Amino acid sequence: MLSEELIRLADEICRRKTETQTVEVKAAHMGCPARLYDTLSSFSNQDSGGIILFGLNENDGFRPVGVYDVNDLQKKVTEQCNQMSPAVRAVFTAAEYEGCSVCSAEIPSIDITERPCFYKGTGRVKGSYVRVGDADLPMSDYEIYAFESFRKHQHDDERPVERADLSMLNADRLQTYLLQMRIDRPGFTQLSAEQAYEMLAITRDSVPTLAAVLNFGIYPQGYFPQLAVTATVIPGKEIGEVSADGARFLDNKRIEGTLPDMLEQTLSFCRRNMKVKTVIDPETAKRRDQAEYPIEAIREAVLNALIHRDYSIYTEGTPIQISFFADRLEIHSPGGLYGRMTVEDLGFARPDLRNPALATMAEFLLKTENRYSGIPTIRREMAAAGLPAPVFQNRRNEFVVILYNHAGVSEQQADKDIVAFCRVPRSRKEIAAFLGLHSVSYASTQYIQPLVDAGELRLTLPEKPKSTKQKYVKY
Repeated sequence: MLSEELIRLADEICRRKTETQTVEVKAAHMGCPARLYDTLSSFSNQDSGGIILFGLNENDGFRPVGVYDVNDLQKKVTEQCNQMSPAVRAVFTAAEYEGCSVCSAEIPSIDITERPCFYKGTGRVKGSYVRVGDADLPMSDYEIYAFESFRKHQHDDERPVERADLSMLNADRLQTYLLQMRIDRPGFTQLSAEQAYEMLAITRDSVPTLAAVLNFGIYPQGYFPQLAVTATVIPGKEIGEVSADGARFLDNKRIEGTLPDMLEQTLSFCRRNMKVKTVIDPETAKRRDQAEYPIEAIREAVLNALIHRDYSIYTEGTPIQISFFADRLEIHSPGGLYGRMTVEDLGFARPDLRNPALATMAEFLLKTENRYSGIPTIRREMAAAGLPAPVFQNRRNEFVVILYNHAGVSEQQADKDIVAFCRVPRSRKEIAAFLGLHSVSYASTQYIQPLVDAGELRLTLPEKPKSTKQKYVKY
């Protein structure tokens, strides 16, 4: 960056008095910080990279204090960069700011095939970090595995299920599928059934694969109890709210079976629990029923969860979760986005396939196109129904699709207004007053904390979440 850009960055940090997802502040007036490895790792492991800004004192309201020696600081930071694997190549800039010398180290993102970047002194497992808001947190075993499996082209849907054998698969479904493949792909007519099974990822060394068990198994949950769907209807806007008679759930169902079975049962559950209103066309006077959410949008979201969720050993204990709230429908899929895909790319870029065998089988068994049209369909169906655009969230260990109903429109607008209001740090009391609410605790529970959980707001004092001096600011 140019020195002018560094000065503007320092000015912005001093004004907002907070670090960010891509900026870490260090006071280096007494010497080079002894341990930068966590931040070097987390910045290297995120697509945007990051900037370490030296010369401001976070513990003193981000007051400019300068750096002890710009040249020596750059030398010592570079030495720490060389202790990373792969080595980090920082780009330095120095400038004068309010009579003090400040310095920045731009940490570039490394290619996904080289992640995770970690500190060699503690190794890959303990030395890999991820940036969450303005904090550097240790990577989970799953997050490390997700990078490694992508780099090595490992596909968990093709892993053999050692406890299974072909006798535990539905023979009729399997033969129908094989016959269809031979019709669609003439080359398969020259293969024996055993050879075709291997080519279609139904078996690996004659052992049924996870994809085969999930699609053709007589009882897949006998092998993987949590590879199921849990569906609930909550009588409010947050988990924990109860109905007038004290019920926590208005409907609650565990859905099991093969992927086709779970898709059908899940859609039945959704149809049963959606409100339906009658709409009269003002021109023709014809009446038609309009569901709370377009069923085609729900189908695509559930399909994406079933086919593209993570099926590794790290997440096989977590079911897909579907929750109806008063203002929205949430579909939680275990595992974050795969490979190079980002939320911004969804529906516009060709994704890397986490589960290619499942995706191929789904074309026949679930009547999917496998042409990356699911996200555009969800967006189109919600727009056609006059509903807010779907919200996609890529969290640390899960991917979430949120569909708002008409009751959620005002809530969604309130969230946007709060985020805009918090362009500068605001207290709980200030946010409650902005919303016209007398209860600060209600504003905190219903509005502020959900925005923090969603990554829209961050705490200015993350180490003291209940502090009376706590403020919230837009990411």
